[in-house]
Amino acid sequence: MLPESPTRYRQSLDGEWHFVHASDGALRVATVPQPWQAQFADLRQVSGRASYSRRFARPADPGEVVLHFGAVSYHATVRVNGRVLGEHEGGYLPFAVTVPAAVLADDNLLEVACILPDGDAAATPDFPFAEIPHGKQSWYGPIGGIWQAVTLECRPAAHLLHCAIDAALGNGRVTAQLTLSAGAVEAGAQLSVIDPAGQVVAMQTCDIVSATQSVTLHVADVLAWSPDAPHLYRLRVDLRRGDSLDTTFHSFGFRSFETRGGQMWLNGAPFYMRAALDQDYYPEGICTPPSTAFLEDQLHKARALGLNMMRCHIKVPDPRYYEVADRLGMLIWTEIPNVGTFTDAAARRMRETMEGILARDGNHPSIVIWTVINEDWGTRLREDPAHRAWVAGMYDWLKQRDPSRLVVDNSPCHGNFHVKSDLDDFHYYRSVPERRAEWDALTAEFAAGADWTYSPFGDAVRRGDEPRIVSEFGVWGLPQPTQVRIDGAEPWWMETGSTWGDGAAYPHGIEARFASHRLDTVFGSFDAFIDAAQWYQFANLKYEIEAMRRHPQITGYVITEFTDVHWESNGLLDMNRNPRVFHDDFASINADLVIVPLVERYSATAGGAFSFDLVVATGGAGLAGGGAGGVLRWEAESGQSGRAEVAATGPMDVSAPVTVSLDLPAAEAARMLRIAFVLEVAGREIARNRIDIAVYPARVTAGLPALHVPDPALAAQVGALGYPVGAGGVVTVVAALDAADIARMQAGARYLVLADGSAKTQGNLRLDAGPREQPFIPIVDDTPGLPLGAETQLPNIGLVARHGTMWRGDWIAGFSWLRRAGAFAAIPGGPLVDLSFDRVIPHHVLTGFRAWDYAGQVHAATNVGWLHKPAVLIGERQVGRGALLATTFRLFTDPPGQDPVAAALFDAHVQAAMGLRCDTARLDGER
Repeated sequence: MLPESPTRYRQSLDGEWHFVHASDGALRVATVPQPWQAQFADLRQVSGRASYSRRFARPADPGEVVLHFGAVSYHATVRVNGRVLGEHEGGYLPFAVTVPAAVLADDNLLEVACILPDGDAAATPDFPFAEIPHGKQSWYGPIGGIWQAVTLECRPAAHLLHCAIDAALGNGRVTAQLTLSAGAVEAGAQLSVIDPAGQVVAMQTCDIVSATQSVTLHVADVLAWSPDAPHLYRLRVDLRRGDSLDTTFHSFGFRSFETRGGQMWLNGAPFYMRAALDQDYYPEGICTPPSTAFLEDQLHKARALGLNMMRCHIKVPDPRYYEVADRLGMLIWTEIPNVGTFTDAAARRMRETMEGILARDGNHPSIVIWTVINEDWGTRLREDPAHRAWVAGMYDWLKQRDPSRLVVDNSPCHGNFHVKSDLDDFHYYRSVPERRAEWDALTAEFAAGADWTYSPFGDAVRRGDEPRIVSEFGVWGLPQPTQVRIDGAEPWWMETGSTWGDGAAYPHGIEARFASHRLDTVFGSFDAFIDAAQWYQFANLKYEIEAMRRHPQITGYVITEFTDVHWESNGLLDMNRNPRVFHDDFASINADLVIVPLVERYSATAGGAFSFDLVVATGGAGLAGGGAGGVLRWEAESGQSGRAEVAATGPMDVSAPVTVSLDLPAAEAARMLRIAFVLEVAGREIARNRIDIAVYPARVTAGLPALHVPDPALAAQVGALGYPVGAGGVVTVVAALDAADIARMQAGARYLVLADGSAKTQGNLRLDAGPREQPFIPIVDDTPGLPLGAETQLPNIGLVARHGTMWRGDWIAGFSWLRRAGAFAAIPGGPLVDLSFDRVIPHHVLTGFRAWDYAGQVHAATNVGWLHKPAVLIGERQVGRGALLATTFRLFTDPPGQDPVAAALFDAHVQAAMGLRCDTARLDGER
């Protein structure tokens, strides 16, 4: 944004321009500012060369005429009336060209030729795409053309070019580094500081003696800028030479942000980071915000979610983004857009980009952290010591250039690390309940100061007190497709994402996939499924935030992400900034003060005791009060309640645990039970939270059917659940099948196959290897012939480990459901599985089922992302006169009967297996 100036004539050149893309040469009308990919369907994924043109009249103002461009991607050549006035390389930063008086006419033709490179380096050898800062264009598509504002300005010969402001909170000193035109030398300058109330609180006059000049002022009783009190000052700079006056206004704030003792400190107070990753993409403009009001609205929603920081991800946003953050109160962590291949030219461009960011954005008090590299993108830190030396050198250079902010060298994930950084941050993704144990272990290791976050090659510079931040984590939900439509139509990005997540990230057709797999019989409706997916996202974020808040060594986190971005559906808001179903609940877990439940198992038995601990994580707030910090109250829906005092606890800490013990009433049916918690100080509620647990009735073992369990170890486990075990059992229970089992089923037997991965099979349910097909020569191993597919052996069901596949459950979530009907109607909750399932959640899936099977033969399944990759968790199949029920739920992870979920699920499986449609006449005859 250009500085406010009442003395300079300005004319916006935004609006309709003529546009021609070299791919077809057709004359079109384009809107400036906005990338051409946002405007023309046939150019969505097209880079290359394009030209813009429009006319403008000679301004009446007699001053120097300048054309300001906010940003043009990637290379721009500017002509006026056919004469080249300037070129600019770089897709994110502003530049200006002066229009000489001799070039100006009464009516002028302005032309801008743009080049956006792609993967064909030979076409643009001076700036190949892999070696330019491009950020997420490699994910979501190219961004080309004039995507920020164009302004014509007239200014006097003596004018200010740039003003960098350093405002010291501690002593009120304001240092203004002025960059001036040659005509300003010998001009008189007056600098005035205007406080948030509009009063002049400091003034300094001087003579300009050089093109760069530093001026210092002092402000008494400064008001600090913070998200809760975004006090903004303005510096007025008046330059007067003769009758010429140039006046500009520059916004700034007094703010300090530093680290010490393993913590971050904002304005001298401890700060707990509650951030979201913001990719700064918009519904129609891609990277061009639709309006300042739109930015204001989304920031209000961010604050309502409890966020106090945005991590603007490998992107230099429109400058209005920072202006709104300054004005409304939001801290910003911002980053250099990454390159794809690290070369000397790429390194130079990244440094030049950072120089430009400092020049354009350095006065914003909202910006508190810079990142050089994200996740080793473009560099190869593990394999190239020169790259490690470069990021360490960039850290040093940037700290010298801007000591007022923190610097992260490389914000790492698995496979890479820090070399020298102000923050010890790390990215990791897991979903729960699928990977609860992994999440807990990763978080505990990270909190303890894991050595895997820094270079293992002896070149790490680690002080040991860098604040630890989980700087990316999250899980997918899904938006309501009707809410992301544009003018009633499906947005174009619904047809993208097919190359991500092994195809699971492709949105288009989600309603058809829902219908084809009869998921209406599970969820009731498509809208109900979307709501369930969003509540699943909330449950994941809630648990993972609570797990981090147990560890006071972790001083913040960054949720991935603030909004959905095209096909990437893990936002707290959707692409159109519609809130998720949990919007109003989220701030209760995303706050400084959070009540954290420490629950080992989210299930219990009715008539028994259920105990867990509660702690209060204080964040930057602290829990004060002369010895007694507050009172924790809890109440279960079943009527039990209690209270306990919580001792005063300082900021960035976790209180001593309070034990909650509930005597659950007896019950005849299972249910989900909500237990709510409230923290009060002096009778005022300051925090609340809740948990939901599954409560099962006490098992009755009398009258359980006899089961046939050939394996002795499995027989002992089944017997321990109270089932009579013998050869005459009504259902045969096995971990895998052989040819004899198939023969028994063909004769009419009923089987329950516990396909939890404990038996070594052939990639299916069979212990015995199947036949091979011609040609009978060694092809895949030393045995002649080509192995047939895993699904070719009866019962034609494959068994696949989730690890190493998109079914695993990390970044792109899988939505695992259990149909609560028939034998499984007694399992509470759902249809999606919840935390009570964490001990039984399958590590394998079943394949070989078709869409029509979902009408009745599939009882539990999972889908990934936008309802792709359907795989079965519980399914039945006819085999001859008999049938089987196969399950991948891990029903004997714990000793039998210890987990009420496992016991209830086993009972339900047996009941479902007994109900399999079989003709047992032949089998009875054999008996």
